[in-house]
Amino acid sequence: MNVSLRQLRVFVAVAESSSFSRAADALALTQPAVSRNVTDLEQAMGLQLLHRTTREVELTEAGRLLLGSVSRVLEDLDACLLEVQGLATQRKGRVKVASSPTLSAHLLPQCIARGKKQVPDVNIQLLDRIQSDVLLSVRSGEVDFGVVIDPSEKQDLDAQTIVAEPFCLVCLSSHRLARKKEVHWADLAGQPLVLLDHASGSRRLIDAALQAHGAAASVVQDVGHTATIYSMVQQGLGLSVVPRLAIPVGWGKQAATPAKSAGSAVLLSRPLVPKVQRSIMLVKRQQRELSPVAHLVWDLIAAEALNLLDE
Repeated sequence: MNVSLRQLRVFVAVAESSSFSRAADALALTQPAVSRNVTDLEQAMGLQLLHRTTREVELTEAGRLLLGSVSRVLEDLDACLLEVQGLATQRKGRVKVASSPTLSAHLLPQCIARGKKQVPDVNIQLLDRIQSDVLLSVRSGEVDFGVVIDPSEKQDLDAQTIVAEPFCLVCLSSHRLARKKEVHWADLAGQPLVLLDHASGSRRLIDAALQAHGAAASVVQDVGHTATIYSMVQQGLGLSVVPRLAIPVGWGKQAATPAKSAGSAVLLSRPLVPKVQRSIMLVKRQQRELSPVAHLVWDLIAAEALNLLDE
């Protein structure tokens, strides 16, 4: 049965006003258009719904039955449409975001804090996982979206690069490379390195950069967190390569100010040249639209990432 919503609305207007002309005025239609919609509805249903006379319009038995049911359906539909339309301006609710460890530690806390100030009724829930598990949670729909380092496989994802950040060297202030304002990748040849393990989205980029610049370094430790890296470098176990966002803010804008931890050894960071960058991306399932409140958090994280790199 080919019945349109417009035909039903016109029928209800005519039935309730008992007049084609009054229904036409209420709906901002011409009287012939109103008459045509009612006729088309009757033909589609194979029933006469109205008795038409020169003076008034009366409902048939079928018309009375249809009016009682359709009026309630249209009222419920209108209420539903208003509720859904209200989502466009909604600024409250829960948004689940998955993020890999370095981003969870060095980007997402600031984003969540900014969100509490800008949209206090939005609860940003963070799932801190290795990158492969972040991508799995996005693909399964467990989270609204993820924050990752450019994955090698993303054909089934919608991705937006929000910032590109360079890699830096971390070493003891007593190391000979600390005397340089910037360090070439080739200078790392023969050096013991403490690096993020292969579960990190950054590791393949670091390995590729070392190989491309002929830096045959020895990886002495593979670890999961930058905090562990800093402790190991401080103990003289090796040097490290980390993304700029992982450099503590207190180390200075150029990441060259010395920093002390629990011991007396001082850590420094230096830019690595030629510049090699990792792309931080927001990813969601392809063909899946974010809710307005999730899109709000998406934009907030993108803006905060740029602010952090500008600091």
